[in-house]
Amino acid sequence: MYDSRDLRKGLKIEIDGAPYVVVQFQFTKPGKGKAYYKCKLKNMVSGAQFDRTFRSSDKFNEANLEEHEMEYLYSDGEQYCFMNTSNYEQEFLDKDQVGEAVDFLKENTVCNVLFFEEKPIGISLPIFVNLKVVKSDPWVKGDTASGDTKPATLETGYAIQVPPFVEEGELVRIDTRTGEYVERVKA
Repeated sequence: MYDSRDLRKGLKIEIDGAPYVVVQFQFTKPGKGKAYYKCKLKNMVSGAQFDRTFRSSDKFNEANLEEHEMEYLYSDGEQYCFMNTSNYEQEFLDKDQVGEAVDFLKENTVCNVLFFEEKPIGISLPIFVNLKVVKSDPWVKGDTASGDTKPATLETGYAIQVPPFVEEGELVRIDTRTGEYVERVKA
């Protein structure tokens, strides 16, 4: 059970039988009256967002969420198939549930799938993934006019800025939180 003072960005709570995550949080203490907490909440099942104000005496239940380690197998364009690594059961998530993670998702990637009441509702990727560069302009030695980065396309179709020495066919490490290049990976 959570109190209002436990509210913070990223906290997962249950309201009216549905899981919500706190997206934004602000504490306000007016000159007169009681303090209150203004939050922007996101429904973890439907994705709907709304603002809500809570008093300091309000209490919340912890969202009944579970995470299972699962391996991404394939996509048919609309559905994404994940296999539980411990019992080999398969679950399907739609494009909205996978969200922006699709930019970094390749076959056999192990990630955590979030479940609410035994139904999959979303995924969380590892912090770093290694992806192959499939398209990149060649680097001309001494070419400093174009800056210190160049565009590249990864095997998932994601476009990114990489240093000029990165060439097609090389593996690069990407930070899934920011979507940015981290380093070149030696094979």
